[in-house]
Amino acid sequence: MRASRRRSTSIIIIWSATALVVAFARQSDPVTDWAITVESIASPAGRNTTEPQMTTENGRTILSWLELSGSHTTLKFAERTASGWFPVQAVADGADFVVNAADVPSVRLLRDGTLVAHWLQQDGPDPEADSLQLTKSTDAGKTWSAPFRPHHGGVQTQHGFASLFQVPGAGFGLVWLDGRAIKPDAPEGSGNMALRAAVFDADGRQQPETVVDSRVCECCPTASATTSDGIIVAYRNRDPNEVRDIYLTRFSNGRWTPPIAVHNDHWRLEGCPVNGPAVSARGRDVVVAWFTATGEQGRTLVAFSHDAGRTFGSPVRADERTSAGRVGVELVDDQSAVVTWVESAAPPAFTVRRIDDRGRRGAAKMIAEATGTRQPRVARFGDEMLFAWTATEAGIPRVQTARARIH
Repeated sequence: MRASRRRSTSIIIIWSATALVVAFARQSDPVTDWAITVESIASPAGRNTTEPQMTTENGRTILSWLELSGSHTTLKFAERTASGWFPVQAVADGADFVVNAADVPSVRLLRDGTLVAHWLQQDGPDPEADSLQLTKSTDAGKTWSAPFRPHHGGVQTQHGFASLFQVPGAGFGLVWLDGRAIKPDAPEGSGNMALRAAVFDADGRQQPETVVDSRVCECCPTASATTSDGIIVAYRNRDPNEVRDIYLTRFSNGRWTPPIAVHNDHWRLEGCPVNGPAVSARGRDVVVAWFTATGEQGRTLVAFSHDAGRTFGSPVRADERTSAGRVGVELVDDQSAVVTWVESAAPPAFTVRRIDDRGRRGAAKMIAEATGTRQPRVARFGDEMLFAWTATEAGIPRVQTARARIH
């Protein structure tokens, strides 16, 4: 499941282009006159750091990352405040962390102040076997519970690509990709990766695991968001004909709804593109961004919903000429969205632009060259958009951060 150690059926697609990302220029149309001026901000992460992730709950944004020291790995995090990222704290460490740029850990703040973190840990001698580890803190990250697993299949197999979410009311949940139906000695490509979910109540008691979708793409990240009608999860499906389009399901009244396609791209692919969707929601407004490559051309698409993800409008293309995906998206108060992706340029560029549900687009803006990271990040903090990515200098990675004011 991990991009660096996948079976031969999983492939990484890199798309090339002939043009660099255009610089931001003001538009004459006041609707598309969305000034995005990106400025660097001091990162809380030091040298040898990678795998950034950002989560936001109740207006509070947390950045997490992995710090590497030889074979030892530490999961750290910091919260965005008016004075910067503060404080830097450690969650867990060890020599058996799985470090993979596509399948990253996270730290999420719940409404009651509890912090929940997840990471991936090697599980036994099989390099394809790993387990999800969860831990909680009720004292703002000073101490953490003993790690525990959400999956209980008793099989050393592939688990990962998890997304944590706040359960309406109290408690938390998560979805993940689960390979317990794939037999270790079976021929390549046989067996199904499933999307599974688990919910924990306010006292930490876990409800039974649920199979949300029994056949999904093997190693594409998942994404979740909260609507006024419940939790929504976006992921890449895999049908019997190897069509791998983006689907969405909603957790409402304790049940997962039947998954629906966000859009029928009909992208048929004999292998996993390692390229998942992003989703953002405010009330009943939802936006999903994703990568597709029908017609052998990489594109980043965005689609809007105004009924909590039950139906979506026609997709709007975000990229300039061709995209490598690795998307992010955040809704803005005027129902437009800030979308990020990696534009396939020389070198690839972590890029941002603003788009609305009528297809109107602001100009694209390069945030940074994207040669050092597989998955840049975007999150909203008040009236600013925060960006995080990994830059590599002299072979040493370091998580970087920037921001853009939203007007």
